[in-house]
Amino acid sequence: MTTGAAGLVTEFAFALPRGYLDADGQLHREGVMRLATARDEILPLRDPRVRDNEAYLTVLLLSRVITRLGSLTTITPAVVEGLFAPDLAFLQDLYRRINQEGHTHAAVSCPSCEHAFTVDVAGGAPGES
Repeated sequence: MTTGAAGLVTEFAFALPRGYLDADGQLHREGVMRLATARDEILPLRDPRVRDNEAYLTVLLLSRVITRLGSLTTITPAVVEGLFAPDLAFLQDLYRRINQEGHTHAAVSCPSCEHAFTVDVAGGAPGES
């Protein structure tokens, strides 16, 4: 996580469940997503690909807010299109969590003992905050 001068967390590290496999066969799993701006959500609506297929909005939004994926620092719509389905679903949930709820934590409970605890769905190491 990156915290700005005013204490606002603006970037969130994550680890993809599967990883993005690039054209050279390199797997990219760890990345960073930043908070979305109003511009990030408005500009893709003008894109003809979104007008033709509303589902493409997700691709454009994620390509704007993911700032790093493995060694990739330029995330294009083509990169997001190349993600495995579980990774796309993970990133959609992460986007929703950080932009609507402001964090990457989820309350869960053990199915056996029903003990309640919190996990970081972005994939932080145990004990990290």
